[in-house]
Amino acid sequence: MAQQEIIFAGFGGQGILSMGKFLAYAGMDAGLNVSWLPSYGPEMRGGTANCSVILTGDQVGSPIVADADTVVVMNRPSLDKFEHTIKPNGVLIVDSDLVTRIPDRKDIQVISIPAQSLAEEIGSKTIANMILLGALVAKTGIVSMDDILKALKDHGKEKFFEANKKALEKGAEFVA
Repeated sequence: MAQQEIIFAGFGGQGILSMGKFLAYAGMDAGLNVSWLPSYGPEMRGGTANCSVILTGDQVGSPIVADADTVVVMNRPSLDKFEHTIKPNGVLIVDSDLVTRIPDRKDIQVISIPAQSLAEEIGSKTIANMILLGALVAKTGIVSMDDILKALKDHGKEKFFEANKKALEKGAEFVA
């Protein structure tokens, strides 16, 4: 497998770090070498948060992602900050309910998903992050849906599993 470098970004409290953590666990469970590097402002909830995830069959040289294959953003400040870090022909996944501008780049694939609205239809806006993660997994094939569901079951809270599973599947359907 070729190395994949991903950045997840948004406000604290949106589950940004959780998206990255579940992807990293899924990668580990799939036998890949992984790196998960969280970063968040001093405000925590409501402040900015992002994390970098690297998945590779080789060794991870550095946990810093300068040229991302994929960026997932859940707010406008994150789009402004990370749009330029995407490699040409890379993928940008945005929550179109919260990101209020069209990306400037023409050399990347943009996937706009109304994640807040879809999450509300499922039952809770708090699972919008899982919709975006499901879209990422389905679009990139970086890990299988079974891998991400196993990571969620093994490392998440059991009471949220069914709702998160529905959200992952909804995100995957969105890009199918």
